[in-house]
Amino acid sequence: MLRVGLTGGLGSGKSTVAAILREFGAHLIEADELGREMMEPGQAVYAEIVRRFGPEVAADDGRLDRPRLAQLAFGEGRLQELNAIIHPAVIDAQRVWMDQVFARDPLAVAVVETALIFEVVRDARARGEKESVLADWRRRIDRVIVVTAPDEIKIARYAARIAPTGPARQAAEADARMRLSHQIPDAEKAAQADYVLDNAGDLASLRAQVQALWPRLEAESAQSPAFPSLK
Repeated sequence: MLRVGLTGGLGSGKSTVAAILREFGAHLIEADELGREMMEPGQAVYAEIVRRFGPEVAADDGRLDRPRLAQLAFGEGRLQELNAIIHPAVIDAQRVWMDQVFARDPLAVAVVETALIFEVVRDARARGEKESVLADWRRRIDRVIVVTAPDEIKIARYAARIAPTGPARQAAEADARMRLSHQIPDAEKAAQADYVLDNAGDLASLRAQVQALWPRLEAESAQSPAFPSLK
């Protein structure tokens, strides 16, 4: 079994890498998708966000007003507060998922796609946590893959996805810069990673890198011992 964290900054192309790994046989879960599900009405994370940030973060339909929440988190310096609510719940859900995957397939390569592996550690330590699972990613992940790209390419990719043309494009680029400013730079992530994929080029180049990496992950999975569930 092998627990793999797949990370990279906004617009780096980690979702593309995730899709290619899935083609090769990896089991995959998206941290962002888990977070979105937990932020829906009726979930404990949703209730805690509304309690901490106030009823104004709930839109008329009862769901979270995400632009308003983003403004409070990024614009008013409350990102740590928001992450302290979301990250523990998401990581616990990842643990449950991995337990289920390895129960079915002890030789599985289980990949968690997330933008914030290193940021979770940074934020946990900033809160004074030293012994928690959040404060040491190697307690829950065996290998980390970092997908890198120049920031200007990341920004262009993000903006093209959010607002391909028109006046909203400039706002999307500004949003990308703001979000990237809260993420750890690629150079720091790459220095801590086990594998680095360069996505400054085209899809064929990226795919070739993933194709070369996959047999190594399979071999490491076959050699790795079973790990106890982290509860």
